[in-house]
Amino acid sequence: MRTLGTRGRRDAGGRPDLDPVPERQELELADLRLVTTYAVAWSYFAGFVVAESIFAALPPPRQAAVIAWASTNVVNLRHNPVGTLIASAFVPASLTAAWPVAIAFALFGANRALGNWRTAVLCAAGQVVGTLVSEGIVDYRVTHGLLPLADTRIVDIGPSYVVVSALAVAALYGSRAARLAAAADLAVLIFGSRIFAGLTHLDVAAVGHATALAVSITLGPLLVRRRSRNVVPTLR
Repeated sequence: MRTLGTRGRRDAGGRPDLDPVPERQELELADLRLVTTYAVAWSYFAGFVVAESIFAALPPPRQAAVIAWASTNVVNLRHNPVGTLIASAFVPASLTAAWPVAIAFALFGANRALGNWRTAVLCAAGQVVGTLVSEGIVDYRVTHGLLPLADTRIVDIGPSYVVVSALAVAALYGSRAARLAAAADLAVLIFGSRIFAGLTHLDVAAVGHATALAVSITLGPLLVRRRSRNVVPTLR
């Protein structure tokens, strides 16, 4: 075994003077690799936790204002589509510690399977397509008199479309631990939170979740194959 930084250096007793600096550097590099390898997962996880903490500290009137501004309803999507689509993924529908846990299981598992930019593409696609399909149905039904006009201003926020998109990939292509965690997470969302309840009645959230899942199942294999082509095998 080689020990870096010891050549020619000895202590007062004539023994090699082991330099701890390279070991610290290796640990720092390992920490840096951990951050950069999972940059998308860390960024979204940290961003959501910070946003949730700030939101929780606001008085109720301010919280209501944030929810009204960030909701991806028909009215907001017409006037501020980009800002609304981004903000809604960071504003929780309810204050609970469960969302950071769900985000961690989903994003880190998907990030390991896809890499950074592919994970970002997958999550963005799930959020955008899930929102546009579900709210597009609302707009159509309101226009044709099937829903009241008030439904164009419904509350539609939360990270669930992003989480569902990432969970599907983590469950299908992640490591064994990631698959088990993602499967458990999905089971809780489906049977506990009932994310598909009301799908037959075209409920907005149910349609959005189903669409985000479909996007992930369709797009995931393409992204996984593309990543596999770019991985250079290591000869031992």
